[in-house]
Amino acid sequence: METLVSAIAAIFTTVAFFPQAMHIIRYRETRAISLQMYVIFTIGVTFWLLFGFMIGNWPMIIANAITFGLSATILTMKLRYG
Repeated sequence: METLVSAIAAIFTTVAFFPQAMHIIRYRETRAISLQMYVIFTIGVTFWLLFGFMIGNWPMIIANAITFGLSATILTMKLRYG
């Protein structure tokens, strides 16, 4: 049951990042997002990813790996395009 709940949570929280990431990648517009938020969030996702590995929860690992990639992309573009 825990795996099912974590899989559902992982899907929703990961999918939520796609519209923001796609918008930023497409338009290179980052003025409206907070640099501090994405720095803190990316660090947090890194630790959730590590925790997923520690407990062997594959939905958590996969979701946080994808979310880390999206968040790191947004953070990189924020640093590059301001």
